[in-house]
Amino acid sequence: MSRTGERIAWLSKFMREERYDMLCRTLEHRTRYMTVCLENIYHSQNASAVVRSCEAFGIQDIHAVEAVCRFSPNTNIVRGTDKWVDIHRYREDEYPVRELVHRLRKEGYRIVATSPHAEGATPETFDVRKGKFALFFGTEKEGISEEVKREADEFIRIPMVGFVESLNISVSAAILLYQLSQRVREQVSGWELTGTEKEEVLLRWMKESVKDSHRLLDRLEREEVKL
Repeated sequence: MSRTGERIAWLSKFMREERYDMLCRTLEHRTRYMTVCLENIYHSQNASAVVRSCEAFGIQDIHAVEAVCRFSPNTNIVRGTDKWVDIHRYREDEYPVRELVHRLRKEGYRIVATSPHAEGATPETFDVRKGKFALFFGTEKEGISEEVKREADEFIRIPMVGFVESLNISVSAAILLYQLSQRVREQVSGWELTGTEKEEVLLRWMKESVKDSHRLLDRLEREEVKL
């Protein structure tokens, strides 16, 4: 058993079986095949809504660029869903967007920019089988940055037939995440987390769920030292 597995087995003794089973079932639907990237989202309501959508549709990672403003979900709206996703923040580097794009490309992601004005795929025609992809959403007023447009491998848009030219970012994210995550699970092989990733995420979730988890893990460490 791995070190992480040992910690999971230890903490499971301090959880109700039903709670542990629920965490394991939820974990089976998590994916890193697709991920979400947000540029300078300044309305906390929008930040919160995107976090909730990612959690609801099984997207494990959120990447938040904070070059202009902090990514600050409203606790009253997010309602604890931020505990179950991994939020990665980019603000220290001089060019945080470039840093994020470089990291994602290195991990094998396609850079996919969302834009109502760009000619590109729709949620129905986007090729989810082509490889992992990162969806970039821009600021509420200006949309994605010129840098992301230049770096984008592909564009995706939500077709509309009304007078409205664009949708609120939280609405756009919910539509795309629902449709694309459904298609990924139906059409892609290997969209799930790896065994190692599942262990790492499960341990973190259990730490959030078990009272005094850090103290209990310290106790495990001390008992192992004695042995």
